[in-house]
Amino acid sequence: MNPSVSIERCSGKALERHIPELARLRIEVFREFPYLYDGTLAYEENYLQTYLDCPQSVMVLALDGEKVVGASTAIPMQFETEAMQKPFIDNGYALDQVFYCSESVLNKNYRGLGIGVRFFEEREAHADALGGFKHITFCCVERPADHPRRPADYVPLDRFWNKRGYVKHPELHTSYLWKDLDDTEETAKPMTFWLKK
Repeated sequence: MNPSVSIERCSGKALERHIPELARLRIEVFREFPYLYDGTLAYEENYLQTYLDCPQSVMVLALDGEKVVGASTAIPMQFETEAMQKPFIDNGYALDQVFYCSESVLNKNYRGLGIGVRFFEEREAHADALGGFKHITFCCVERPADHPRRPADYVPLDRFWNKRGYVKHPELHTSYLWKDLDDTEETAKPMTFWLKK
């Protein structure tokens, strides 16, 4: 990892001062394929309030000096939205035994330095410290292979996730609404969960 980058973990109300930076980073990174997300700071800050309100949540920050260059969040599934919870309820999982890793966003100039691995390690360590979880999960959007905005050099992260011990579970799926770049309104996007015991 780049020696100028430090990793910091914080939770609950301690996240508050980092919310504007995380909101900005989410918009910047999620504009890229496969998310193509056309977001607003107001929406992002409202969305991130869930993490402020939950003392068991965690934000892992990648800092270059004082500058936030990456962040990754996670929260017990019982505090997530109904859309995230429903696939687990429908498949017989106890929500209080599932820890949900939400976004990981990293400035493109800092990729390939091992920070993504640290994001997973730190979120898993937080779940272990809380105790009581049997599963840790995240979800990702499904885009068709022939999507017109798919870059020629795009490499899915499946192998990276497999190396971290996560397995794709097609039976665990949901959809989420957001507005794609160049679209005029929100549309539902299919999302599939990956799971690790």
